[in-house]
Amino acid sequence: MNDDVELVVLADERGQAIGTAPKATVHTRDTPLHFAFSCYLLDDDGRLLLTRRALSKKTWPGVWTNSFCGHPGPGESREEAIVRRSVEELGFAEGAVGDIVTVLPEFRYRAVDSSGIVENEFCPVFVARLKSGEQADPVVEEIDSLAWADPASVIAAVDAAPFAFSPWLVEELADQRLRDAILGR
Repeated sequence: MNDDVELVVLADERGQAIGTAPKATVHTRDTPLHFAFSCYLLDDDGRLLLTRRALSKKTWPGVWTNSFCGHPGPGESREEAIVRRSVEELGFAEGAVGDIVTVLPEFRYRAVDSSGIVENEFCPVFVARLKSGEQADPVVEEIDSLAWADPASVIAAVDAAPFAFSPWLVEELADQRLRDAILGR
């Protein structure tokens, strides 16, 4: 397979790697279980970065979600994947995202979007910090827009209108451990 094909790592029900597949072929109406990650990025003021998925995305186009998500490649740790995706998706400089902490190591979800495409992932959830003074330059194929928001306001909005957010963000924020982490508790 050539080097420009992004691979995702497939998983069995026990969370063991069982192979790889090109990312472009994985998300279908019958998506195989695979590994991913979800990251919530905080700035020096304690604000949380939310992103609106690009309208061209295959799943949940135009939906507001957490800071960024992705898939670790073969042999890549989730922390390495977080740093890589912060550059590839948000356009941050290499090393702008750090202090990566695992908050929900066992998170797993399955969701079906309105087009019938399925997400089916072992998806540990992380909170990270943005180095002071760093600015995003979002990649338009990934992100339509972004907003820095007070975490308490985000939690209140998700509680009041869960339908306005990605299903993984809603499920992740249902866990008090993540709420406490983004609120700085």
